[in-house]
Amino acid sequence: MSDPHIPTDGVVQAWVALIRAQRLVLARVEADLKAAGLPPLGWYDALLELRRAGSSGLRPVELEGRLLLEQHNISRLVDRLEAAGYLARKPCPDDRRGQMLVLTETGGELLLRMWPVYRTAIQQHVGRKLADGDADQLATLLKWLF
Repeated sequence: MSDPHIPTDGVVQAWVALIRAQRLVLARVEADLKAAGLPPLGWYDALLELRRAGSSGLRPVELEGRLLLEQHNISRLVDRLEAAGYLARKPCPDDRRGQMLVLTETGGELLLRMWPVYRTAIQQHVGRKLADGDADQLATLLKWLF
């Protein structure tokens, strides 16, 4: 009888492959963005979440919770995006000390410039390596994990 607290060799191999794939693909996507003269993927991720939030914006902690990439220092990212004119801060209506982050028009334009490069990178580094139906199956398996 196997111990439910000890992963099988297959589970360990799947874990290692998942982590390696994530690192490799993210590095390649970042390289593609950089080669196109665009900012890092974390900028796209943050701006996309602000666009999804609409005109009401997001509190910094809400933005951090929505990011796809690990973001250990959200305040630095927000400062850079604000300095570049891609987001603006406005007072939080429910908390005088709080602030809301909103996407600027310039931030929306950056998203539009970044997406074609990002989309192509996703296809090149993931999509073209999967046979028909494999992408759907992989997405289903990964969603099931969480």
